[in-house]
Amino acid sequence: MSIPNMNSLRCFYTRANSLLFLRSSFSPVTIPVRRLSSVFDSLSNQTVSSISDVDTKTQASPGIAKGAISSRGEDKPEEKHRSGRGWDPGEVVMNKKKGKVKTSWVCESCGHSEGQWWGSCRACNKVGTMRRFSEGPESRASGGGGGSEGAGLAWLPEQGVAQPLKLSSVIDGITHQQWRISLPGLFGNEVGRVLGGGLAPGSLILIGGDPGIGKSTLLLQIASIIADGNDLAQPAPVLYVSGEESVDQIGSRADRMKIETDELYLFSSSDLQDILTKAHRLSPRALIIDSIQTVYLKEVTGSAGGLTQVKECTSTLLRFAKKSNVPVFLVGHVTKAGDIAGPRVLEHIVDVVLYMEGEEHSTYRLLRSVKNRFGSTDELGVFEMSQAGLEVVSNPSGIYLSQQNTDSDVLAGLAVAVVMDGSRSFLIEVQALCATGSTVSRHVNGVQASRADMIIAVLMKQAGLRIQESGIFLNVANGMALSETAGDLAIAAAICSSFLEFPIPHGVAFIGEIGLGGEIRTVPRMEKRVSTVAKLGFTKCVVPKSVEKSLKSLGLKEIEIIGCKNLKELINSVFRG
Repeated sequence: MSIPNMNSLRCFYTRANSLLFLRSSFSPVTIPVRRLSSVFDSLSNQTVSSISDVDTKTQASPGIAKGAISSRGEDKPEEKHRSGRGWDPGEVVMNKKKGKVKTSWVCESCGHSEGQWWGSCRACNKVGTMRRFSEGPESRASGGGGGSEGAGLAWLPEQGVAQPLKLSSVIDGITHQQWRISLPGLFGNEVGRVLGGGLAPGSLILIGGDPGIGKSTLLLQIASIIADGNDLAQPAPVLYVSGEESVDQIGSRADRMKIETDELYLFSSSDLQDILTKAHRLSPRALIIDSIQTVYLKEVTGSAGGLTQVKECTSTLLRFAKKSNVPVFLVGHVTKAGDIAGPRVLEHIVDVVLYMEGEEHSTYRLLRSVKNRFGSTDELGVFEMSQAGLEVVSNPSGIYLSQQNTDSDVLAGLAVAVVMDGSRSFLIEVQALCATGSTVSRHVNGVQASRADMIIAVLMKQAGLRIQESGIFLNVANGMALSETAGDLAIAAAICSSFLEFPIPHGVAFIGEIGLGGEIRTVPRMEKRVSTVAKLGFTKCVVPKSVEKSLKSLGLKEIEIIGCKNLKELINSVFRG
């Protein structure tokens, strides 16, 4: 074994000191929170401008901390314990663990946890959903949030010892303006409808949807409305934080959407503790984070978007929202199955879960509420994507109807059904084609195959139609999916129209469920469905016989109510010469 000489040791010592000198001489990096107006100025003048009335200068650590990447430029909070050389050796150690780490397995579908791995969840019996969840001693000591409760939320007001309160004392003296933040305008009213009548202070709202569906566009428009204020509230700052886009990219999108709100502040960061510090200094009316999968806490092990980080970041934001009474919006990525990525417990933590949906080749967007602690989940918002952003659809009931031809007397096999989605009623067009001698016996698109088979069998047995030798093709116009039983009557009417080669007269709608005996059964919310049909200018509506009298008592003089007991009466009422 060779012993290194003294010259080699001196050379190594000299190089080490040189590296330490360069390491400690880096200049601090300043990351500003910028107004939207200053972003517009910088885009036009190619200069960077930051706000002057908010102290947002924080020094970024040049080293790499747990889960942080220094090249992104995130701020690092000041540390109390540093060595005499001006830096902490622990800064260059990634994922340093102290003590024993507790490991559990959590089901990403239902949130059930186990101490060991199982092939399937013992609560929901789903296979392959158990994911590893590591929790360090520091996060257990602080209640599951790492060191964020002490470091990131130390400025929040102390609540003291909580005492039970009477419901009457809580409600007394609180006005509707204190319960809700109103969202004015057509767009604001549509979003407020889905939220249950407005934005609740201190709420945590999660918005999910496919990539490119319009989640960031939706939140940017909501931020503009909240920052502008209304007749009851003055303009107030709103902080929009993005971990995926730069400030200039957000400003470019806002410029395209003609958003010129002066109180909208933009910030690009992934460090949650730094984000909450900026929010504390700005005191915003609302905080928007795009997205929850890109932010992280330095005290929590794992990379951003992991199971542990997503859960702890969401819990920290929930405490921030409840203590500061500031509503927080979160954007959540979705998986291939359409669920929000991350643990299922994420949806249990938040107050409201909204999904944004839309067909691939359609400009219409549906904002659906699947969880709402402050309102109903039956509400549905309907928007249309345009160059200027999302616009409210004035008449959502008829958006799925194809163009109504005045010469539709020559078109057989078309029938209009009335379906409900939440509290909204929609009219959709069902198309049928009966082709004699076709090599394909049956093909359906937009209709459940089992449901279509049942309706065809009932038509053959109970109505006496000889369609055994005909190939039957069913389709729902505009790519819609008909899953409600209220469309059974329209499917049967379309098949009869095509087989008999008798076009259904223009202005006729069908509402009803078909039983195995050929009877026509009623469906929920008949009054709302018929009222929608009347508003859209339809002259006749075929309904079950049992609700004919009650619907005629509504006083809808512009529409004729036709009641039918079974399919034979349907054929005699609609297809008589």
